[in-house]
Amino acid sequence: MKVLHFYKTCYPDSFGGVEQVIHQLAHGSAVLGVETTILSLTPKRDDRIIEVGGYKVVRCYSNFKLASTDFSLSAFWSFNELVKNADIVHYHFPWPFMDLVHLLLGIKKPSIVTYHSDIVKQKNLVKLYRPLKNKFLKSVGSIVATSPNYLETSDVLQFYRDKVEVIPIGLDKSLYPSVNVERSKFWQNKLGGKFFLFIGVLRYYKGLHILLDALALGDLPTVIIGAGPIELELKLKAASLGLKNIIFLGRVSEEDKIAILDLSYAIVFPSHLRSEAFGISLLEGAMFGKPMISSEIGTGTSFINSDHETGIVIPPSSPKDLHAAMVYLWNNKTAASMMGLNAFVRYKKFFTADKMCQSYKSLYQRLIYEKSK
Repeated sequence: MKVLHFYKTCYPDSFGGVEQVIHQLAHGSAVLGVETTILSLTPKRDDRIIEVGGYKVVRCYSNFKLASTDFSLSAFWSFNELVKNADIVHYHFPWPFMDLVHLLLGIKKPSIVTYHSDIVKQKNLVKLYRPLKNKFLKSVGSIVATSPNYLETSDVLQFYRDKVEVIPIGLDKSLYPSVNVERSKFWQNKLGGKFFLFIGVLRYYKGLHILLDALALGDLPTVIIGAGPIELELKLKAASLGLKNIIFLGRVSEEDKIAILDLSYAIVFPSHLRSEAFGISLLEGAMFGKPMISSEIGTGTSFINSDHETGIVIPPSSPKDLHAAMVYLWNNKTAASMMGLNAFVRYKKFFTADKMCQSYKSLYQRLIYEKSK
């Protein structure tokens, strides 16, 4: 079976949440007899075709960007050529240029779209985009939501419930570096033996300003891994609040990230807006058996983190509740350890890459069969 994935970026150019999903799916599906090709855009003009972890990546030069959407003229030709050899096309939403390519080329092959997120921020542009989006979603064979929570709370998905399937995102721990003893010792000396951890790009919807306000109520040791557009703003706020126990590490290597994650006491994930549709780094915490704190925003975060089972789920945008949850875990080691164990058990039950890949392969086979009738 040959699958063509189409998304605006992919590994190794970028390794955000969607790119991580595509990488896990492409790698894990190979042992199931699925041959994967990924078409994506790149700002680079070289290395057009590369091999990554058992699958092929074809990259087209991004000519320009409009309203945060990358466009590529050569992608039309590349997609049209690649789709000829594909049994099924797998799109990843949202990306308006993808909708345009699909519709203008009149793609007739079986197709699915993984619906990673509603478009939350650009509300005025969404109104202009809506006709194109609706036509695209109507034309694909199946839509995949990444959690039952998101399916229930997305206004868009309600219009297409008859063809929506839920397939949770899954991770393969073997694709991550092993914990390096030397790096672990280094970070333990630097960070101490007990701290909360946040991992992610420092964006407006991550709720890190709420975390800083929570820490102002009681300065618990907290480490932040990641960089992003509001990094300076957060550092200035932390300084103005007089926080002494927060450490901004910026970007670190994957090997260092895993060493720090393994050392951490608990994961804090204060995202307060629906732009946080799932939470890959939250799932990484569960995979490493860490208790978690997250906010109830009607998305996959509360599917990963089950309140009072794997951690604590708090109301969004509440420094007081976030601080109380952190204090509870900090002072109740036995309860925190049990939640961490439950988090790992839940990961094994719902969120392994094997389960995700098997589910997608079954869906691929069904759509190909239905299209052939």
